[in-house]
Amino acid sequence: MNIKLLGKNLQDIRKLLPEFGMVENDQDFELVVTHGGDGALLGAEREFPGIPKLPLRDAATAPTCGEHLLRRRLENFCNGSFSRTSLPKITAATNSGKLIAVNDLTLHNSNRASALRYRITIDGELYAKEVMGDGICFSTVHGSTAYYRSITGSIFRVGVGLAFSNSTEAVDHLVLDAASTVTVTILRGPGLVIADNAPTCLPVAEGESVEFRQTSDTALIYGLDEFMCHECRKLRHRNKY
Repeated sequence: MNIKLLGKNLQDIRKLLPEFGMVENDQDFELVVTHGGDGALLGAEREFPGIPKLPLRDAATAPTCGEHLLRRRLENFCNGSFSRTSLPKITAATNSGKLIAVNDLTLHNSNRASALRYRITIDGELYAKEVMGDGICFSTVHGSTAYYRSITGSIFRVGVGLAFSNSTEAVDHLVLDAASTVTVTILRGPGLVIADNAPTCLPVAEGESVEFRQTSDTALIYGLDEFMCHECRKLRHRNKY
């Protein structure tokens, strides 16, 4: 199988590839293998959208439990025991551009000393006439365990999530139908839209609107449940302290 290999400490995985019939080919590949963490996977999907991904933890920076060592993960993929998950994507669009994310899209105040003021419309109906705060997080189900959870203290299993970061108004965080469209109009700004861990941002001026919605595109990931293993996560957290 021809693969594209991305990440750090690639010497650890390159020496195993021949054993599993994998050949690096940067021009003609059917699978992208990422060696790293969540950020490596998100970056790979952004660079090569739609091509199936096999994410592998880099043990040098993210220790893994005995069930998910590098060799074991490759064995499980090659013997067909990994399922393939289709993760929905979301998009933020303005008159000047568009961003796509797997985890979440966030609208932040670009001037950290001054809060945003913005209006929220959901499916054409006014939800909040004016909210003041640091911005919003628009999240997928998969992304609900990341920034959305840090804001709300909760996760969700279906639909899309809308969370308000440090808002002074008493607005409820929402879980919406996956077909919902959320429009945010900047009343006082400017703001910045960020997609996952992408290095590029989308500026949003006062008076401009951003439309958030789920797309029909998906990210195809092999072995996602094992990649998100709770035992591996415990080891990583234990090593931080």
